This record gives sequence, structure tokens and C-alpha cells, in this order.
Amino acid sequence: MHMKTVLILLVLALATIFALVCVLLTRGRAPSTCQHQPREQEDTDDSQSLVFADLTPEEMVQVVRYLQGNLGVQLVDASRAKPSDNCIASVDVQVPAKAEVLRFLDGGGARPPREALAVLYFGNQPDPNVTEYVVGPLPTPAYHRDVTVQKYGGKVPYHRRPVTGKEYVDINTLIQQELRKAPRFLDACCESNGTDLAILTTAPRGFKSGDRTTWFVLFHGVAGTGYYLSPVGLEVLVEHGDLHVSCWRLHQVFYNGQYFASMGDLEDAFVANLLEVIRIKKPQPKAVLGSMRPRHPPGSPGPLQYEPQGPRYSIRDNRITFQGWSITFGMNPNSGPRLFDIRYRGERIVYELSLQEALALYSSNCPGGMSTRYLDGSFGIGRFAYELVRGLDCPYTATYVDRHYLAESETPKTNQNSLCIFEHDAALPLRRHFSDSQSLYYGGLQKKTLVIRAISTLINYDYIWDFMFHSSGAVEVQVHATGYISSSFLHGRGTDYGNRVGPHTLGTMHLHHIHYKVDLDVDGQLNSLETQDMEYELVKDPWSMQNTIERPYLRRERLEREDEAAFPLNAPMPRYVSFASSKPNKWGHPRSYRIQITSFAGEHLPTSSPMERSISWGRYQLAVTRRKEEEPTSTSIYNQNDPWTPTVVFADFINNETITNEDLVAWISVGFLHVPHAEDVPNTVTVGNGIGFFLRPYNYFDEDPSVDSPDSVYFSSEQDTGACEANPLACLPPAVACAPHLPPFHYGGFLNL
Repeated sequence: MHMKTVLILLVLALATIFALVCVLLTRGRAPSTCQHQPREQEDTDDSQSLVFADLTPEEMVQVVRYLQGNLGVQLVDASRAKPSDNCIASVDVQVPAKAEVLRFLDGGGARPPREALAVLYFGNQPDPNVTEYVVGPLPTPAYHRDVTVQKYGGKVPYHRRPVTGKEYVDINTLIQQELRKAPRFLDACCESNGTDLAILTTAPRGFKSGDRTTWFVLFHGVAGTGYYLSPVGLEVLVEHGDLHVSCWRLHQVFYNGQYFASMGDLEDAFVANLLEVIRIKKPQPKAVLGSMRPRHPPGSPGPLQYEPQGPRYSIRDNRITFQGWSITFGMNPNSGPRLFDIRYRGERIVYELSLQEALALYSSNCPGGMSTRYLDGSFGIGRFAYELVRGLDCPYTATYVDRHYLAESETPKTNQNSLCIFEHDAALPLRRHFSDSQSLYYGGLQKKTLVIRAISTLINYDYIWDFMFHSSGAVEVQVHATGYISSSFLHGRGTDYGNRVGPHTLGTMHLHHIHYKVDLDVDGQLNSLETQDMEYELVKDPWSMQNTIERPYLRRERLEREDEAAFPLNAPMPRYVSFASSKPNKWGHPRSYRIQITSFAGEHLPTSSPMERSISWGRYQLAVTRRKEEEPTSTSIYNQNDPWTPTVVFADFINNETITNEDLVAWISVGFLHVPHAEDVPNTVTVGNGIGFFLRPYNYFDEDPSVDSPDSVYFSSEQDTGACEANPLACLPPAVACAPHLPPFHYGGFLNL
């Protein structure tokens, strides 16, 4: 063998050995940590978005101090206030009037003064009432003005105030005192002395204005699981309207289809053997109906979404920017998430997008269930948006934001990490086409959206609130319901009102109705409402005139007045309803945004009902009205406890005013009927229980704006599809050959209660 050949073989052998050593040394080594790239700075707003910002804890403290020193009355901390005391119920930001804000944002005007809205309960005065004050300017208040009469046309009667936590504590004490009057009955029916029973409120509280009489439903309480599926058949009616707690009383008792005047009468009937008792064993934690404890050890981790070069959105104060989008976000402690000044490519699309109310209306053959119509805003949709669980409620690497509120206390509270923001890959093309004729090519764009999410836990139900922003210029709003169903004790013809889901548990039929306010400003404030739909026309074929064709044609209409633009719930409405500008796009059509609703709502409460006017927004799947500063919300927190004389009546907003070239608001209702079934145990699942609506550009642009997305993909048969410069997808392997840096898991939600 020639020496040259030997040397070549030796070099090759050494190279092979070196390569093998490298492979062995790197095998099992963790990939490098992803390096975040600096975010592209989109436009800056010089903190203009703070004109909408929620109050800071420091501002809340200043408002409380000001009220304590300037109202001339003694204020008791609401957390321990009796009905006969004066207290601060809540403090929230007072968003300035739209005209002032737009002068500041668009016209170079002065920044509006920053103010707060304070709600006070005055129980310690000759005419107890609820009063609302605007307090300002912040951060150093110097004035306050009573706006109650201006907003509601008069003082708010005291009986309309929401029930405080302290009031519930006092009611619970009364119920426990009464339960002690029936020890033998409780032991026989429930293996209980009453102290371990959970008590669930219902609402509204009576049948006429001034009533404050509430049915409370009793359940077996088991630590670590939801009690809502374990009713014991006992319900009590408590009168708690008097200013003096000592005057409250238990008015009536219900058990297993029978009514009694008191717990003593129930005990007497039991002792006399005049009562049919259903004996329910006290449930054990590991076998209780509805336990969410895992039944199997954890498996291997599932897919994980992460950003290999860091988030592509940016957050500054209360403002998010993402690929042409700009959104200002906040949280109303009562009504929940609210967004302002939503812009795309620098143009304002929506001035305000806010949740208004969530109604849950129940049925049952038990008194508590059949009378329940929860208006969740009065309980606190935003206040009870607790900390989100990283990796489950939102993607692990999402951005989490704290929210602050002041309610039923003089001290601000913080719900840490209670709002999340993330970019979501839907694993679906936003658009695509594969060409197999003439020329061969592929073009497409992944559906990636910016998501803003919060989740409210309102007693048994958990509502997931999503606001999504697409690269096509569309806004998507969605709500999913999950959590525990509420239930009644199964007796008599209970299955006329739901399904049996446990030994003694009736999953009660109910409906969810959700209401939103959407103040669209499409190419300016002044818009009109246009509808389009199809009809068929029978025509002769023009080439022979011997045959007929059923030809679809487009029926266009501009609605002139509010009455025309109030579309009843579950009634047919035009498939295309759009807010239209007077300005055309390149092709001569009015620049517009279309409202597209996805809903499976149950039937609205009959208008003959004495309380229907309090939820009259539910009459309509869509109602479009002229925007008025004096009509800021479709409901009120005071409607829950006096629905018979509601403080705010949405139906009165619709008074047939002209809606042509005006500043308009869309009020949108979505909902679904829920007949609970076995698969709702332990929890209702989100699958199939999502509703919402889209705001979609309709001739607003000259073409789909997503064509400008940097994520677009295009390659032809003549290109090397594996080359990074020809196909961005080919760049992924080297670009994402890294592991995400996951922060340690932490959850402090139990500390914020």
C-alpha cells in the first residue's frame, strides 16, 4: 500500500473518531436557552393610554383618606360595617367623557383630570341611601361631587345595595342559631349538627321593591371539593332588610317538598314521625360527588407553546402593541374586563369594548333554584377574577399582570397575575392555497392571534373571558363557561327541570346570557348601520329566454332609526350587519366593520315578568343606539336586589332616534341554554360551551391586511423549499433549536382572598 494512501486513510479515521467523540459528548446535553431578541418598538403614545388606566393602590388610599376627612360623617370600614353604619363600598376610576378624551388623544387638547368614582352606603342617617361621588383630581383629591341624581334621576334606595361579606357572615350566624333548634332532624337527615353545612345564597331577594328576603340552600360541605353537588334538601328563607341585625329572622323552611314556619316546627314534625326524611350519609373526601382530585399519576408532559426569541408583543403601562394592533386594557371590579382605544395600523376601530353583565337564570322545583336570577355584576365579575394558573389557565410563558381593586374595605387588594396576555398559535391556517394548475405554488399564513384573558369565579361558575386580535384586522370576543353546576335536592318531579346527576342531586336547567358594549368608531366617530342578506329572484336565462334560473341577489339596506336596529333575541336577523363610514374604500364601498354573533341563547324572561325590565338588554341579540354619555352601561349593580324597580333600564335607551351618521354603540347579547347532564360532573367543560362575536373588516381595507404579515409563506415548484431564504418554514429548525426558559411555578391565589 502506498504511503500516501495510508496517510489518507489515517486522516479519515481520525476525522471519524473526532466526529464520534463530539456526538458522544453532546448527546443528552440540554439545548441552549432561547435568547430573546429586542422587541421592535412600534409607535409610542407618551403614556396617553393612562387616561383610561385603572386606579393604582396609592390613588385608592388617597380617595379613602379624602372621603374620611371631608364628608362630615363617621365612616366604618365596610368589612365590619353593620347595615346601620356608613361605609365606603367601592372605589374605581371615573373614565372621562369621550369628547374630552378624544380632544386629548386626537386634537392635542389638555389631559382630562384624573378622577375616581366612590360608592358609599349611608345607613346611619334619617334617609338611608346609596350615594355615588366623583372625587378628584388624583393623585391629590381636593373636591367631590354627588353624581347620583345626575346618573339615576334620584337617590338610590338603601335596599338596592349589594349584599356585603359582613352581611353574609351575620346571616350565616343567624342560620346556625336556627339550625340548633332541630338537632335530631339534622342528625337523621344529614349526619350533621349544622356547623359543617355550606350555605349558598340565591338572588333576587323577594318579590317586590323593598324586599330583602333571601332563600339560602344548604349543602354538605367537604374540604377540598365543591359542595354545589351535595344538597341535603334543606333550604331556609331569611328576612334581613332591617337596619338592625337583631331584628332579622328566619321566615320559612323548606325540606324535601314541604314548607315549615320554623326549624322548630320542622323538628316537631320529625319527632312526630310526620316527615319523610331522606337519610344522606356525610360524604367522604375521597368519594364525594364532584371531586377534582386526580385519579391517576401524572403522565408525560404535553405540547408546550413558547416564543423561541421572546414575545412579539410589548406592554407599556396599560397598553399592548402587537403587529399593528394597539389596545388599552383594564378591569372594572363590578362588570369585569374593559378595553379602550383599540387601533389597527394606527386607526381607531373601537373606542370601548367592555363586558356589561352576566345573567344566570335557573329552574327547579325547590324554592332556591326556581327563584334564582344571578346578575353577576352585582357580585363582582372583575373583583373575583383571581390569579391565573400558569400553564393551565394560560400558556406557561404568557405575560401575567396584577389587578387592584377596593371593595368592601378601606384597604386596596391585589389579585396577582389575574390577567394574562399571550400570542396564540391556533394550529390552523389563517389563509392558504395550493395551486395545482397553470403554475405550481403554495401560499399561506398561520393563524396567530394576540389574546387578552381573565377568568372570573362567581360562586360555582368560572367564566373565561377572551379578547383576541387577528392579523386580518378582526377582533374576536369569546366567553367559555366552566366550573361546577349549581344543583337542587332531587324530589318529586325534579327531572322536569333538569337531569339527575347524583344519588340525590338534580342538575338544574339554567341559561347564561352575557352582555357587551361595543362603541365602534369606524373611520371616525360618525357611522351608519347597514345590513345585507340574500334573496332569490326567478329570472329567464338571458341567452335563450326559454329557461328560468333561481338567482341569488344581494339585498342592501341602511337602517335609519334605533327601533329598526333592535334585533330580538332568537329571531332572524340579517346575516351581515355593519357599522359603515361615509368614506369609501378603493373600490367604492363604504369602509365598514361587520358584527358577527355566535350564540345559542335560551329564551329571554317573558316581558310580563315584574323583573324583566331589569334585564331588558336580554330582549335583543343586537341593539344599536346613539351613544350618550348618560347611558354608559346597560345595567347597574343595584338591579340585582331591586329588579322590580330597576335603577337602569336598557330598554329605555331605544327610543327610535335617528342612527344615520351618528356616534353609535352596539349592545350585543350572547348566551346558551344549559341542561346539566352526567358529564357536567365534576365540572362543566369548555368544549361546546363557548359563545361570542367577531368584529370583522368589511370593505374597510382595499385587500386583506394580513398580506403584509412578516409570517407569510410562499414558494413555488421552481424553488428549493428547503432553503431558508425561499421559505421561512425552513428557517425554523435552527431558529428554535433552543429550550424555553420557564420561570419556576408559583401560585399565590389562595393568599389574595
